Amino acid sequence: MSMLRVSVVLVLLSTFWLAPSIAVRSLTLHLARSHSISPDAGAPLTAWAASLAAQSAADTARVSMLAAGYGVTNTNTKRGGHRSFVPIAPGRQILSIPNYVARARLGTPPQTLLVAVDPSNDAAWVPCGGCTGCPASAPPFSPTRSSTYRPVPCGSPQCAQVPSQSCPGGAGSPCAFNLTYAASTFQALLGQDTLALESRDAATVVATQSYTFGCLHVVTGSSVPPQGLLGFGRGPLSFLSQTKDVYGAVFSYCLPSYKSSNFSGTLRLGPVGQPKRIKTTPLLSNPHRPSLYYVNMIGIRVGSKPVPIPASALAFDPASGSGGTIVDAGTTFTQLAAPVYAAVRDAFRRRVRAPMAGSLGGFDTCYNVTVKVPTVSFTFAGPVTVTLPEENVMIRSSSGGIACLAMAVGPADGVNAALNVVASMQQQNHRVLFDVANGRVGFSRELCTV
Repeated sequence: MSMLRVSVVLVLLSTFWLAPSIAVRSLTLHLARSHSISPDAGAPLTAWAASLAAQSAADTARVSMLAAGYGVTNTNTKRGGHRSFVPIAPGRQILSIPNYVARARLGTPPQTLLVAVDPSNDAAWVPCGGCTGCPASAPPFSPTRSSTYRPVPCGSPQCAQVPSQSCPGGAGSPCAFNLTYAASTFQALLGQDTLALESRDAATVVATQSYTFGCLHVVTGSSVPPQGLLGFGRGPLSFLSQTKDVYGAVFSYCLPSYKSSNFSGTLRLGPVGQPKRIKTTPLLSNPHRPSLYYVNMIGIRVGSKPVPIPASALAFDPASGSGGTIVDAGTTFTQLAAPVYAAVRDAFRRRVRAPMAGSLGGFDTCYNVTVKVPTVSFTFAGPVTVTLPEENVMIRSSSGGIACLAMAVGPADGVNAALNVVASMQQQNHRVLFDVANGRVGFSRELCTV
């Protein structure tokens, strides 16, 4: 396998694929510090509130789209012995997006791209030359400039694994498919080429010489990562599945503060080099949403006191696919089912015991006075307890002296009304391990913000 230097920037983000009757959603996972989400440190409070409202609405829309699953779950998780440490950075400062990025290259000779890395999505896609409606922030990938690019034909196993595939030319013609990502819709052709990522020592890691991805040709809407997405979900076209013989379906990441512009976080690939003392909880499977990373959250504490939450509000029903908890890096603020959120919010307010300011940007527990912020702890089956300090609990304005509890209530109705989502604000500066081969998810504190 030839080694290619890589510099594609990957972004941790979520995708929602909707065929006419299929919706593939994606989630991810993070733990973050309490910094202002306002892009301008001197922005007025109204602008900060508007940015919070926009992000909160995007989170709600993302979670609300998790209604259907993506086809097939890949169960071949042969354990590989390789490892790679890929630097990641917050995309907010680099690309003005709320996702994390890494460096990579695609094709021969390699073409630099900025791609979204999404642990809750399966497929990969990039804007290609001649694309109508694709973002113009950087040159798109040009298949004609790559000597190793090959179209994937209709009738191939890979074509059968994408949503809403279309083969008007019959067997042997290029495999086309449609998808929806957030508020955008895509038309793409399926192709294969050499994909490589850049490791921490600037060496290149060839993921595969025939990585299957979508080549975008028509995009409607503006909610797309500037140069595509790389899925780290559990399905057959994900990075984990396509590189399982190399990395054994194991990866982890540490997300630095989204205010940083440094590549101080790491995406660790493979079982070698993962934390040996990390605490883990069983990874659950939802047959209705096989790509997502489900865990069994069994309790929440505010300070040292358990929050009185009915067990049914945290329960996961695999038969119906409802309820439960997922770890998601594409959602910014943790969302909790209504009874769970109400119990946590009320316990938090009782513990703080300070006069509250009005609601801001969809957050209903805000303060404009200095308060002593209690820790919030999530306990998962094992038991494994992840205790969040103030920086993972509160979101602060850059001006105006307002601080809000960085959690929100989930959708009011529908299949996701009972779903709990552990999101990126609560994952920042933690090492989060996804060991699909051994059916576990792990958490450990790790300061990776520089």
